[in-house]
Amino acid sequence: MEMKNKIKIRPWPIQGILVALITIFFVQCKEKSTDELASVFDPSKPVSVTDFLPKEGGAGSNLVVYGDNFGNDISRIKVIIGGKITKVISVKGNALYCIVPAQAYDGDIKVSVLDEAGEDELAFGEAVEMFTYERKWIVTDLVGTYYEVGSMFEEKEGPFGDCGAFKEINWFTFDPKNPNRMYFAAENSAARIVDLEQRYVSYFRTPGLGRKSVILWKPDGDQDLITAENHASDTRNAFHIYSRSSNFQSSQVINRVARGVNGAAIHPVNGEMYYTLFRAGEIRRHDLTTGTDELAFANPFSAVAIYIVIHPSGDYAYITNSERHYILRSDYDYGRKTFKAPYPVAGTASTSGWVDGVGTNARLNRPMQGVFVKNPVYEEQGGDPYDYYFCDRDNHCVRTVTPQGRVSTFAGRGNNGTSGYSNGDLRLEARFKGPRAIAYDETRDCFYIGDTDNWIIRKIALEGE
Repeated sequence: MEMKNKIKIRPWPIQGILVALITIFFVQCKEKSTDELASVFDPSKPVSVTDFLPKEGGAGSNLVVYGDNFGNDISRIKVIIGGKITKVISVKGNALYCIVPAQAYDGDIKVSVLDEAGEDELAFGEAVEMFTYERKWIVTDLVGTYYEVGSMFEEKEGPFGDCGAFKEINWFTFDPKNPNRMYFAAENSAARIVDLEQRYVSYFRTPGLGRKSVILWKPDGDQDLITAENHASDTRNAFHIYSRSSNFQSSQVINRVARGVNGAAIHPVNGEMYYTLFRAGEIRRHDLTTGTDELAFANPFSAVAIYIVIHPSGDYAYITNSERHYILRSDYDYGRKTFKAPYPVAGTASTSGWVDGVGTNARLNRPMQGVFVKNPVYEEQGGDPYDYYFCDRDNHCVRTVTPQGRVSTFAGRGNNGTSGYSNGDLRLEARFKGPRAIAYDETRDCFYIGDTDNWIIRKIALEGE
């Protein structure tokens, strides 16, 4: 899967210049006498806009607009950028300082001076040059109702605007034959189908099954659906196949007893299934054609929830030890057609925290589902073209791991906080609460986040998408 629009980071030199301009703007105002500072609006003169800095930016960016006859009363100044009303921080005669509003796509800058009541326009000026608005990646709600009062929770099927909320979101997956349909497992709560085209949420019914931990797809032509039941019995089968020919209504069991299955994945090249066992601390290999089942390798710890995500090439897999706060890598042996013993790539075993860094110097806190997303920059450079995005549950954020093992925070923990519920800028504003599930929608070039403890599904995409 390829992320088509790479997030653009503004170079620090430009940021530094802008900060200096704003600082000078305020300092000069403080140094001037009251008469010089006043620059009250003169109704006999026109308002003009002569320049602005910077020339480009996104929502929340600082902008200084230069001109003449702006006055000095912030309550009487109105600035519109790209058709959106702008928050003005300060105005001093021939310059004003404002904040670029969201979705100011057109980029035209208009300044109006209003009457003393702040209602009627007395004078107006417009910049000749257009501001280049840069759309940025933001967090919004995709579907589900956010309940401030938990007792109001309602579970039901329905259109996006009236489908209640979703408890225990645990794992996302797209139907490989229908990119408009996303399924999710939800532990003891109802599994769901999210139809992104029809904008409708329905139940995926699994009668008789308790905790649904993961949903995956058979590699054959029909690509039937497989779901795992995470039970605590030593005598029960765990995997159930729902046939596409029955519209996923009828199922048959895979004859394999398995207790405590949290994670499972199918190799994209050879088609065998790998699954994890909680109490035993094992990753096992199951041949879906012959039924042969064998140990692939032992996990470093037992009695932990283990999740597995295989790289699209099949060359390796990431093995996430959630309660041990780290991610391991297992390389694939094509000769033996199985995965080998893993080694750490992100975080340190049994050491939780929130620290961005390289490899074992990073700190995680209950990492959960992840997804590989192609980075176009890497494709140009050669080598592994995929970044790995994952939900760091108890850090309440989404993080990334590069092919070189560098861990960084992608979204969440906005306003210097941790958990919560807030949309907006990925790092400045957005907050999640215990996110567990993540999927990348290649068709729409966006992410979906199972914001588990807020009971809704969030979306990360470019503004306006």
